[in-house]
Amino acid sequence: MSEPLTLILAALAGCLLGAVFFGGLWWTVRKGLVSPHPVVWFLGSLVLRVAIVLFGFYLVGGGRWERFLVCLLGFLVARFTVVRLTRSNPAEETSHAPQP
Repeated sequence: MSEPLTLILAALAGCLLGAVFFGGLWWTVRKGLVSPHPVVWFLGSLVLRVAIVLFGFYLVGGGRWERFLVCLLGFLVARFTVVRLTRSNPAEETSHAPQP
């Protein structure tokens, strides 16, 4: 496979890994806040998400720093995308501060 195609696939894999990691974090926070046992949600999710991402980086990198770096960049792109998509609307938030 050609090197540019390999790097593009590594970037896409990084985006997928980032979506799984940060999307899973968002889902965990929503579930964990209403759970009677939040530590199970948060700790279990952390271990699972980190294991998936580390294994994914290991597979994608394949001992090549270029692939690892491009995968990491894709991971960061996914982070910003998930944060933007899951950001709450400030108009929907209620303020508990007294209004002047």
